[in-house]
Amino acid sequence: MSVSRRGFLGGAGAVAGVVAGSATARAGGGAERFVGYPDAMGLLHDTTLCVGCRTCELACAKVNGKPKPAGPLHDVSIFNKLRRVTDKLYTVVNRYVKARGKKPPVYRKHQCMHCQEPCCASVCFVKAFTKTPEGPVLYDPSVCVGCRYCVNVCPYYALGYEYDNAINPTVQRCTMCYSRIKKGEQPGCAEACPMGAIVFGKRKDLIKLARQRIAKFPDRYVDEIFGEHEYGGTSWLTLAGVSFDKLGLPVNASHKPLPELTAGFLSVVPLVITIYPGLLLGFYAWTRRKERLTEEARVAAVAQARAADGEVAATKAAEQKKLAESRQKRAVDLAVKKALADAEKAAAAKEDTP
Repeated sequence: MSVSRRGFLGGAGAVAGVVAGSATARAGGGAERFVGYPDAMGLLHDTTLCVGCRTCELACAKVNGKPKPAGPLHDVSIFNKLRRVTDKLYTVVNRYVKARGKKPPVYRKHQCMHCQEPCCASVCFVKAFTKTPEGPVLYDPSVCVGCRYCVNVCPYYALGYEYDNAINPTVQRCTMCYSRIKKGEQPGCAEACPMGAIVFGKRKDLIKLARQRIAKFPDRYVDEIFGEHEYGGTSWLTLAGVSFDKLGLPVNASHKPLPELTAGFLSVVPLVITIYPGLLLGFYAWTRRKERLTEEARVAAVAQARAADGEVAATKAAEQKKLAESRQKRAVDLAVKKALADAEKAAAAKEDTP
């Protein structure tokens, strides 16, 4: 049975209408203004104190059971290009401004910002993300369907995904060390920072601390706290001595939460965003399988060729051995014949002697 392009699009449109209706209700419900939990925790990153030591990366890896950061921590060549978080790197430190004269380089730690009103939570139709009263945004992989909608809409590009996991891929991201916070401990990065560039505490207290630093050192800081209001605010706050756009952060960002800004848009795209990544993942898995089978075939061919070479070599060795044995036997026979002939000649000569 053939299906025309118009028929396919018509059917897809009908399904999209049903899904869109459901998504509109969810998005609309999640877009109510939320000022945040009063005692929520947060972290303040003072980029003027950060020296790019990447100790926070190592601490994060240890806390979350992830591989150690690539290369030695003191290897500055890693700053030659900007890095993004991945399913194995929950946080990365990048150098955004190179040193100039007496002005040191400027670094910023990048990770999930744990928004006050997380867009990832508002677009997730299975509710895999939740904002906790303690501050962190948590993710439940047991209900995730792998649509990666959250990865696509995050304004900070702070979510990683297990693309190489073909069985049960999940979203991977900073948890703000929620388990440690529940036990009254600091997040691993804040505890490990040797320069005090990362401060952990109640979000409202961190905002006061940041304002005090700006007031005390107006020549050092930009008169703004990134994360206080941007897109409704974040649990990660940033102080800087340069414009935030130079640190890879959005400037002039709306103070309205992203769920509120995107509610109308999200109602018309869930089908595409949900299905398309799945198709891409399917093509990716098929390509990887094809590559694996090709590699297996190559290895088998090499092994077969080596086995054939081995058989040829064994045959040649057997032939050489047989030839050598034949030559040796012939030489022995000739030697025996010669000895017998010599003996007969000696006996005849002896008889002829008077």
